[in-house]
Order: sequence, then structure tokens, then C-alpha cells
Amino acid sequence: MDRSVDNPRRRPTMSDVARAAGVSPMTVSYAYSQPERVSAEAAAKVREAARQLSYPGPHPAARSLRRGRVGSLGVVLGERLSYAFDDPQAARFLAGVSDVCATEGVGLTLVPITGAPSDAQRVAQAAVDGFVVWTTSDDDPVLEAVADTGLPAVVHAGPGRPGIPVIGIDDRAAATAIGRVAFVRARRPVVLGFPLDRDRIRQLLPAGRVAEVRFPVTRRRWEGFRDAWTDDARAASQLRLAVCPVNHVAEGERFALELLQGDEPPDAIAAMSDELALGALRAAARAGLRVPEDVAVTGWDDSDAAGPAGLTTLAQSLREQGADCARTALGRPPGCPAGHEWRVVMRTSTRRPPGRHGPAI
Repeated sequence: MDRSVDNPRRRPTMSDVARAAGVSPMTVSYAYSQPERVSAEAAAKVREAARQLSYPGPHPAARSLRRGRVGSLGVVLGERLSYAFDDPQAARFLAGVSDVCATEGVGLTLVPITGAPSDAQRVAQAAVDGFVVWTTSDDDPVLEAVADTGLPAVVHAGPGRPGIPVIGIDDRAAATAIGRVAFVRARRPVVLGFPLDRDRIRQLLPAGRVAEVRFPVTRRRWEGFRDAWTDDARAASQLRLAVCPVNHVAEGERFALELLQGDEPPDAIAAMSDELALGALRAAARAGLRVPEDVAVTGWDDSDAAGPAGLTTLAQSLREQGADCARTALGRPPGCPAGHEWRVVMRTSTRRPPGRHGPAI
């Protein structure tokens, strides 16, 4: 008697199908994995037996062991899982990763990071063929956990590790370029920035008190903005960094409003993201200030909302970078072997440089 009938909870096996079809287990295996090696008559018997037994096919884990691969790419997020859906730029990046996964016929596994000791174990136990790591901090132990798996891996925007490539743009050069636009005729500039480290402390710092910055993206963009300010022999001490704990419009609005209503209101705000910049534009409107006459504002990423808001910003293609990260982790040739490009998009939220006429678009 068929044991799968006696125990309806037991998953039917390949051997059960072989007995019911009157063929060998190898024939059943070939019917699923190499159908060209099975006669039409034998294949029909296998299909009918599988239908009667409700056999769904070989178990994915067993199939993965035989093939030596799982058929899924892991994306490690140094954020809560909902960040992948809440943050427009993370969503763009993941869309690029998923484009490649769809083309290559592999799945996509999100590996959220909580900051707990269990993070390393979660990475070690992930059933994936390789990892794409969303930008994180220099001291994040998850990077070592990814390296210890021995699987192919790539980090978006840093930090780097021996044997693990980094894909992204030159954040420092890009920040210098957008900073020069943001700081035209400014006297009290502020950079509205990302966290300095994994503690994510909200704080306002003069340039001289910005010490160790452990997030490479924050560090390089801050360095670029500082370069832009000091290139014209202006004192670095005049530049301030407003550290936001999260990248969200509401946080950008809250912090910018505090600054604009404070004792030294900024006349230029260079934000490290469009989300923070859009919040700054809302704050300026609430404070009754004119943009860019009273306060100039720049963003970063050229999101869908930047154009309608008239936001001058730094354009980059996170979708293409996500796709390149996925290709690299899967061992495919990169789509942009010469590196990813960026450009400044001029709109109406910034002042025109001296001697320039016409709209800043």
C-alpha cells in the first residue's frame, strides 16, 4: 500500500511517483530535470502518477544541492525591512537588482539587519548564491559575515573589503559639484546630512567638530560639500552639518524648520538626499521664506518629486547601479564597466552664479 495515502500529511516523494507510474526513480528525476531523456509514454505515466499523488515536483532544497546553487540572490539591508519599500531611492536600487534577477531566472531574498548579534547568523544561514550589500558603516559586522560565507558579494557605495568590489559613483566629486551650486552667495550654509555612525544621533555640528564619520556615503558627501565651500578661500568653520537620524521628508522638514527659526538661520541648505531637501523646501514655506532668495536648497538623486518641486539636485541612476551590483554578484559582466555617471540638474531652488542671466534650469 502507498504510504503517502496512509499518512496524508507526508509529502509524496519521487519514489512514490516511480512506484505508482511503474518506472524507476531516475526516470521520474529525468522527467523533471532533463525531459528530453524520457520517452513521451514514460513522461505521460509520470505526470499522471504525480497528479494522482499531488506530487508538486522535486523539493527545491534537494534540487539546489544537486545543482550546487540555490537560485536566489541575497540583498543585505542595513535598515528595517520596510525601508526597502518606504525609501524611494532604495526602491529604485532594488528595482535594478530585480531586473537582473528576472532576466537571469533567479529569486531575490531580502536579508534585513537589526543591529543585534543575530545579524551575522542570519547572513550565514541565508539560502542564496551571492550577496548585494546596501551601503553600510565601516564597522558593520555584517560585512565580515558576508565575507565569511565565501559567496560572491558586492557592496553598493561602500565600505570596501578585500575581495569584495564596491559599485557606485564618486560621491566626493559629485558633492563638490552640487555644493558649488548650493553655496552661491551664501554666508550661513548648512549641510542636511545622513547619520555619522550606527548610533544615528541627531545633532548640529560646526565643521571643526565633525570627527569620525563611519558611513562612507556620509563621509564622502560631507568632504565634497566642505571642499566646495572652502575652494573659494571661505573658512571651513562657517559650514555646519545637521545630522539627521533617518532619511525621510518629515525629518528634513523638522530639522530645517528648527534651523530656519533659530539664531543663525541658514541661507543655503545642501541636502544629502531629495527626501531631506523636499523637507527643507516645506520648512522654508512654513517659515514664510522665499526660495532661493532667502534660502537656496539642493537635493541628491533627482527623484520623481524633484522636478515638480523645482529642486536643483544631483542625478544618478540607482536602478542601473542596482542592476550592476546584481550582475557582479551573479558573475556576469558589468553593464557600466567604465563606472557610473552623475550630473547636476539645475532648477529654480538655487541662485544664479554672478554674471549668469536667465532662469536657473
